[in-house]
Amino acid sequence: MAASSRSAREAKRRVQQMEAKRELRRDQDRRRKRDNIVAAAGGGAALVLALVLQLAVFSGNPSEDDFKAAEAGLESPTASPSAAASNGPDIPKPETAAGKMFTGTLALNRGSLGVELDGTKAPQTAAVFKSLADQGFYKGLSCHRLTTGESFGVLQCGSKSGDGSGDPAYTWGPLENTPADNKYPAGTIAVARTGGNAYGNGTQFFIVYKDTQIPADAAGGYTVVGKVTSGLDVVSKIAAAGIKPGSSATDGAPKEPVTIDSFSLK
Repeated sequence: MAASSRSAREAKRRVQQMEAKRELRRDQDRRRKRDNIVAAAGGGAALVLALVLQLAVFSGNPSEDDFKAAEAGLESPTASPSAAASNGPDIPKPETAAGKMFTGTLALNRGSLGVELDGTKAPQTAAVFKSLADQGFYKGLSCHRLTTGESFGVLQCGSKSGDGSGDPAYTWGPLENTPADNKYPAGTIAVARTGGNAYGNGTQFFIVYKDTQIPADAAGGYTVVGKVTSGLDVVSKIAAAGIKPGSSATDGAPKEPVTIDSFSLK
């Protein structure tokens, strides 16, 4: 009777272990769809673990080996290799925005934000977003990711698929105007990218709605292209509504769906 009970417990334990491994793989598959990595600030091994576990603004999902390495307090996983340091023909030239200041409106279904993009500090980036806005690229797209950590508050938008994956045919660089202190004040508009890749920028951007610290990776920080000049409270209200159930408590899709009605710059 005792032997039978032990066998049953052992079988149950093996089933639980297998299910835990399957759930880890499912979680990894979901995270591979996300385009970028950003994590809340921390120290030592805690920061490494946060970088691996918190999705981030912004890169491919960590592998199971990376996960184990972080748990063991090892060094941060090796960065993704950088793409060739050149842009394709579909990427507008920085000269089209150099020295210019663009102002406009980012209209969300939850309210409108006044925005300003700085072509002096980030000419390549301003040129890209001005071009995409003029094409109507962002109309109807979602803001798929919200973070509500104590020192990590951003709303990320601009994935064409709506699930955070990027367009491999539309990537560009270099990084511009990255904060030396890794601090992104409330109101900052910055560019999401793939981890460890200075030419991994795409169509996605994130709005910082409260002072946030984002550790740089092997490529550097995240390009700050501009700022919100009015309506930041719209994003704060989106954050106050919380994260969609089933996601992390502080990182996932907004509970109330957020879409872009229009993005205009002049």
